Amino acid sequence: MLYFGSFNPIHKGHVALAEYVIGKGLCDETVLVVSPQNPLKSAELQAPELDRFSMAEAACASSKYPDRIKPSVIEFLLDKPSYTIHTLRHLQEHYGREMSFSLLMGDDLLPQLPEWKEYREIVDNYPIYVYPRCGKAPLPDLGGRITLLDEAPLCPYSSSEIRERLGRGEDVSNMLPDGVMRLIREKELWSPARYIASLTARIEAEPDCAELYVERGQWYYRRNEWGAALNDFNRALKLDPGHSQARQFVDMVYEILSFRYKDIYNP
Repeated sequence: MLYFGSFNPIHKGHVALAEYVIGKGLCDETVLVVSPQNPLKSAELQAPELDRFSMAEAACASSKYPDRIKPSVIEFLLDKPSYTIHTLRHLQEHYGREMSFSLLMGDDLLPQLPEWKEYREIVDNYPIYVYPRCGKAPLPDLGGRITLLDEAPLCPYSSSEIRERLGRGEDVSNMLPDGVMRLIREKELWSPARYIASLTARIEAEPDCAELYVERGQWYYRRNEWGAALNDFNRALKLDPGHSQARQFVDMVYEILSFRYKDIYNP
């Protein structure tokens, strides 16, 4: 069973699903197909593909079935852009005599399925197993090739939430499989310092972009670096005097400072 995803980062929910389909006898192996770097996503949001693969590798090794849950770099090696149908054709051509393939995906992807390249070939030739993420939404009629995994484990958090919490410096180790947090720390992935450094580089390239100053100011704000935050918000207002978000943050910083430091305006 092929489980496509960015795994950015991989978390316990991903592994629990891979273990579930094996435990239910739905497949002999689950392969986590790590998607290549998305050029439309900024570097601070999407970790380098080999780092994501290393995290997936560590997660698979610590699963209940380390010999049956494996990561794959196949989409790193194929032509870009990466289309699921191209990956399936490649696997079918090279391994189709030895094994059959099915797909595992969240129900949030189903409405998009008819927009996938050659989606009918996918639906007609590969069983699709769907785990609920959006609730009990009805499945589209795609010829009986879709099976809803009603009892699949539901994860109460997402990769995006984990990235946000890491950016705020919070501990997310309880959400991650063994070894993944260590790799995140070693690579300094999604850390506040990494976000700020990336934004600084972008500001140097686009010094007249008010949005970048506001975004960096928000990261300083989260770190309680009030002076740096205020400088960025004021710079954004100088570039765009009508920027309501920058104005709101300026007011909030002054309110925090005046509350915490009663003598702030004294000479």
